[in-house]
Amino acid sequence: MPSHLFADRPAQPPEPGSVDALISQTRRLRGEVDAVRRDTIVDEDDAQGRWQRALCDLAVHQLDDLGRHLGQLKEGLPAGPALDGSGEDAADPAGPEAQQTRIGSAEWDLLTDEVNWSEELFQIFGRSPEAGPIPLDELGSALFSEDQPLLTSMVTACLVDGKPIDGEFRIVRADGLVRTLHMRGEPVLDSDGCTASMWAVFRDVSELRRSQRAVRESGDSLQRRREIAQTEHRLAVELQEAVLPPWRGSLRLPHHTTGALDVAAHYLPAATSALIGGDWYDALELPDGRSLLTVGDVTGHGVTAASGMAMMLGALRGMALAGIDPGPLMGWLNQLLETSAQPALGSAVCCRYDPARRVLSWAQAGHPAPLLFRGGSGRALRPPEGVLLGATSGAAYGQAEERLEPGDVLVLHTDALTPRSIEFGRADGAERLLALAPRFSAARSAQDCVRMVVEEFGVGEREDDACVLVARVGG
Repeated sequence: MPSHLFADRPAQPPEPGSVDALISQTRRLRGEVDAVRRDTIVDEDDAQGRWQRALCDLAVHQLDDLGRHLGQLKEGLPAGPALDGSGEDAADPAGPEAQQTRIGSAEWDLLTDEVNWSEELFQIFGRSPEAGPIPLDELGSALFSEDQPLLTSMVTACLVDGKPIDGEFRIVRADGLVRTLHMRGEPVLDSDGCTASMWAVFRDVSELRRSQRAVRESGDSLQRRREIAQTEHRLAVELQEAVLPPWRGSLRLPHHTTGALDVAAHYLPAATSALIGGDWYDALELPDGRSLLTVGDVTGHGVTAASGMAMMLGALRGMALAGIDPGPLMGWLNQLLETSAQPALGSAVCCRYDPARRVLSWAQAGHPAPLLFRGGSGRALRPPEGVLLGATSGAAYGQAEERLEPGDVLVLHTDALTPRSIEFGRADGAERLLALAPRFSAARSAQDCVRMVVEEFGVGEREDDACVLVARVGG
């Protein structure tokens, strides 16, 4: 805490060269920060960008204040060489905004009742010099009524107890403008140690506080959005885990039957954990001994996509258990998605396998066709008619059949498994899958085949999540 000032204590001026150097550094830093601020693109929905811009605004305001302080300090030094050859630039190191008066001083003589205000303080209060300075006991009349007790307590503590003043309050200027001032002051003691006068420096911090509020509010908004995003991500993950099949590893469908399927599946998440999509896979034994195989995708990400996926997969399971054929089933799914509260598009492939006849009946809706691998080679099944789910009202969906043989491997996948890129298109991705045929032929289980697919497509960052399901026909 600074000691009390004495009326006869001389001030020690700083060296001119050190102030010139600080002014130069402030000007340079202010220009660099302002350049960053101009380059910051602010979008209405970009909370991160608004927060960064608010921080830049705050830094510029603070550097403007620092430049103004140093400029006033420079003006009080003895005459000397002007910084960079320009006395005008040296007086206003922070640029045009620094010319705005923000600092003023005052002294109240308690013995003679004389009051001295600097020209800057008259400008801060919006008061003409002809009206004269405000006496100390009337200073509170310029303040908000809520802030008057604070000023009274600070002045009383200064004059009675010799405590320094350091506080902020709001004033209403003569022109009606409201400004926030920071006041710092101390008592000046005479030779007997009694309070002879009180001096104070007033700093207009209105713009600084406005910038700080902008930083705080934009930071709070950014934090709220992050918390909402984290909550939605957690809900999407929990919903996805609750809906997708609980089984891991290989699954035999149907149980204890000749020609049963050895089934395995895998979910490949996107590189960004926030991109939880609406991809699904499922394998289910039906009441009549046949089996359901399906993969699909609902457009979008987050809770909306996960809830849409849950709705579609639940409906698909129910209709399959009710014995509805894959083609008509797709028609009902299309109607469901078309009339849902949150319109979206979806793609799917639905297969029903009869182990007694080893016949696969299937339908698709704007989805990659299943790949059939046999004898070391592979091909895509010829797709029946079918548009994206939710795209066309009353769309018809065809149904195809394929006879399978022992040892055949069937691969169902969502389209993001083979994403488009500069190096590969969709067709290239399908070719990469078909190129795994020799390895699938040597695989001992569906789980081994899934592992090969993951090794081929699961390395590196993925832009979207994907699913793959492999079914191997038993003997």
